[in-house]
Amino acid sequence: MDALNNIVSILDDKVWFILLFLLVGSGVYFSIRTNFVQIRRFPHAWNRVFGNFSMKGEASGNDGMSSFQALATAIAAQVGTGNIAGCATALVGGGPGAIFWMWVAAFFGMATIYGEAVLAQKTKTKDEHGEVIGGPVYYITKAFTGGFGKFLAGFFAVMIILSLGIMGNMVQSNSISDAFFNAFGAPKWIIGVFVAIVSAFIFVGGIGRIASFTEKVVPFMAGLYIIAAIVIIAINHANIIPAVVSIFTGAFTPQAVAGAGTGITVRQALRLGVARGLFSNEAGMGSTPHAHALAKVKNPQEQGEVAMVGVFVDTFIVLTLTALVILSSGVLGSSVPYAGEITGTPVAQLAFSTGFGGFGPMFVAICLLFFAFSTIIGWFLFARQNVTYLFGKKAVIPFAVVDVVFIFIGSLLKVEFVWNLQDLFNGVMVIPNLLALIVLSGAVATLSHGKDVDLDSKEERKSA
Repeated sequence: MDALNNIVSILDDKVWFILLFLLVGSGVYFSIRTNFVQIRRFPHAWNRVFGNFSMKGEASGNDGMSSFQALATAIAAQVGTGNIAGCATALVGGGPGAIFWMWVAAFFGMATIYGEAVLAQKTKTKDEHGEVIGGPVYYITKAFTGGFGKFLAGFFAVMIILSLGIMGNMVQSNSISDAFFNAFGAPKWIIGVFVAIVSAFIFVGGIGRIASFTEKVVPFMAGLYIIAAIVIIAINHANIIPAVVSIFTGAFTPQAVAGAGTGITVRQALRLGVARGLFSNEAGMGSTPHAHALAKVKNPQEQGEVAMVGVFVDTFIVLTLTALVILSSGVLGSSVPYAGEITGTPVAQLAFSTGFGGFGPMFVAICLLFFAFSTIIGWFLFARQNVTYLFGKKAVIPFAVVDVVFIFIGSLLKVEFVWNLQDLFNGVMVIPNLLALIVLSGAVATLSHGKDVDLDSKEERKSA
């Protein structure tokens, strides 16, 4: 296992060195092309989501979901282990500066995810049973016609099935079992069986059950976690300013930050910040467009704006609060000698215990159960869309069975190996999605200014 982990880690590092520039560069490019839509339209987007907030969305069916249900499903996928275990892993491996690069990637990523959602809305279709379906595979074939487009779309579909449906859900179940083992001493295999059984129940209920689950659970779980994080930060209020300073200092001079791991470089902070940031908010990854494609809205731009709010909530609120809890608690410093020997969820549990005592690890475990489980549900939906694209709806149930098996297996594996494997598959999956986004960026720019464009017309697409 260690030898295999080393190989995966080396490949992972090579892929992500290239993707650092591609992801942030794409975000910058989309920001410029849309006249910084993440700033220009953000107040309107916020009001669209929270102006008439309700946890009782309209019933979903073959014609899709409500806009809020689509956002809740996207956030369910975004707000997961990346906001707790991923944040902690980035801080241990990249130092406080990793959070700064998460912010940078998320700011520009808001423009990227806007483009993803808009294109997913423009290219959504219906399957053979009349159910609305959409995602990157459909706009990839608009960006690249003929055999090459079909190949890229097929490659993306295979990678997202493996990356999210298999490897990604193994990461989620791994984090849940790890958290419950640390908090309660619960055997990991028992937690794995529990998560697998409940997942199977939701999976077989289809889009309707998924939408109903996410629109109710996501607001509750996010609100509970935010309140608890604010309480811990308030308890450690004397360390808030040093924590914030360490984020900005560590982004450029990691060794100047007290408590930073030995040998941490700017490249490590940048690489882990962007990689864990992508795992958390999924901007540019090609996952959340599957949810946004299902939204019932008047025009694609509306759901693009809603999608930006998902990244903001995920990174600038939930993930940032986790970072401040960990940094203000001092668990990365010399005051807790054994903190440097752990990573992932146990770091966050140790940080919450500074304010909640013995209840801290239990609270994180419970939150992680909700966070990670909702992500499992969201990622199954995304993978399911691509299974349908490749093999038809008849393959959904067999895939669900396979997914449930790997959810159980993931609960038993070594933390570092699972994360490295997920990172590698995420990185490979991003490439065809980014290529299509860049080719169709003109269409996104046109749509962002309230004009329509026909993606089936080569001439109109070129002029856009």
